[in-house]
Amino acid sequence: MRLLSSPELKAVGFSYKKVNMERAGSGPWLILMNHSSFLDLEIASHMIPMPYNIVCTSDGLVGKETLMRALGCIPTQKFVTDVSLITDLKHAITKNRTSVLMYPEASYSFDGRATRLPRKLGVLFKALKVPVVMITTYGSFTRDPLYNNLQKRNVTVSAEMECLLTPEEIKERSVSDIDEILDRAFSFDYFRWQEENQIRITEDFRADGLNRILYKCPHCMSEGNTEGRGTSFVCHNCGAKYEMDEYGRLVGVLQETKFSHIPDWYEWQRQCVREEIKNGTYSLDTEADIGMIVDYKALYMVGSGRLRHDTKGFRLTGCDGKLNYEQGPKKCYSCYSDYYWYEIGDVICIGDTDRLYYCFPKQKDVVAKTRIAVEEIYKL
Repeated sequence: MRLLSSPELKAVGFSYKKVNMERAGSGPWLILMNHSSFLDLEIASHMIPMPYNIVCTSDGLVGKETLMRALGCIPTQKFVTDVSLITDLKHAITKNRTSVLMYPEASYSFDGRATRLPRKLGVLFKALKVPVVMITTYGSFTRDPLYNNLQKRNVTVSAEMECLLTPEEIKERSVSDIDEILDRAFSFDYFRWQEENQIRITEDFRADGLNRILYKCPHCMSEGNTEGRGTSFVCHNCGAKYEMDEYGRLVGVLQETKFSHIPDWYEWQRQCVREEIKNGTYSLDTEADIGMIVDYKALYMVGSGRLRHDTKGFRLTGCDGKLNYEQGPKKCYSCYSDYYWYEIGDVICIGDTDRLYYCFPKQKDVVAKTRIAVEEIYKL
């Protein structure tokens, strides 16, 4: 991993620093890392000084299980309860004496802020009884944001490794206190970081795909009519137009600037979804192509169908009547959703420990709203 990732890290001028790491001892550790792009794995390979396992999504092993296991990957399913994962982590730490790298967000950031974290991670920390170390990246999201079609920008990348909690502190603190510590550790905002540090993105494709996260126009309130292309962001319903400047800010061209900070726009969309849920008007109903993962051999494209989502949860039907899967609203606190997934398309994934359904919606730009809705319905 170190050898293969060296050229990429050299290209971004990668550097890192350590903070309070003398508190962590010689290991093993539980290492938490925020998740912005594939570069994160390469960064970890250069920063972690001992053998380690990686908790990764099960689809990462498809077609390359032998290689991924050789790298130390422990597969699990995102946003699906997996009790066996705890056993695997204990085995790695106590029997093999290896550290474990985990991305608690379980998915790439959409808007440069943390994806919702699971609650009560302190229970896991107390069971493992090892130091908890945090790796935070700077520039990884800015170089390759998920919405931007895997187009890399010229950005310097750095990281910080800090001992977050010692075993003694974990034992003394309550689970809710540990949740608060994690929330603070994951309170980053990379668009704000870019602006405050005057990180220039001069590439002329920086707004490509921005409609994936900013799907709702705050001027006419329509959805699915926005488009990010080049450096411009427009609503084709009302004609509102913004320019995305070199520091990640949006500037109104033909009208007032409603939101200059992209996460503010995204948070406004969340408030809108919350209101739809409360007044009973929220729903998703879209045709979708359907893939399934039931082993590590392949993604099996099984046909087409219809994906529905509302306050009662998900329902997926199709494949000439052979498929009828339902998933209740309390099953997941968030939703595994991705853009340009393996260069196939935007995807919403649902399922259980036996099978996962990868739904590629034919309706434009519904992935972000669906993830928001899953999280807000779960909270309620």
